[in-house]
Amino acid sequence: MVLLGWAVRTGPAPIDDWFQQLGSDMGRFRSVFLLFSTPIAVAVALLVGVIVAVRQHRRQLALALTLCPLLAIGIVRICKPLFGREKGGALAYPSGHTTFLVTVASLLVVVAGAAVWATVLAVSLSLLGMFGQAITYHYFTDTIGAALLSTAIACGVALACGDSKTEPVGGTVGELR
Repeated sequence: MVLLGWAVRTGPAPIDDWFQQLGSDMGRFRSVFLLFSTPIAVAVALLVGVIVAVRQHRRQLALALTLCPLLAIGIVRICKPLFGREKGGALAYPSGHTTFLVTVASLLVVVAGAAVWATVLAVSLSLLGMFGQAITYHYFTDTIGAALLSTAIACGVALACGDSKTEPVGGTVGELR
């Protein structure tokens, strides 16, 4: 994340320009993709995850679900001025909306016991949200930096919360039902 941030801090990369052009070509339709990274929708998903973790008696994970998105956003707020990358007069790298989305989605995969369905769903929704940000308010590389930061935080939480729920919901990995 840091290396990417230093590499792109002076301006958009060619891939950023490509996503911005794609967003321009899409017109008003591009705002549909922003729904996936809307803070209220992500917060509702987070609340559901906390409730599930509490009901599963995984209090350490419930606490991590509550604190980690705040930690991730705090890190973003520290990083943005350090990198100094701007888009439209605002600091852009890494994307805060994408950080919140990917952190929550990743933590929900942990709540689901790393089930394949949860992983596929989290990756899909995260990519849609990243796409929405990359064609509107951010550059594509801003969303990649945010995803790198978010997944690192979520992996740290998963390791730190190594509770007894190690088997994915719905059976073991590779078992089809």
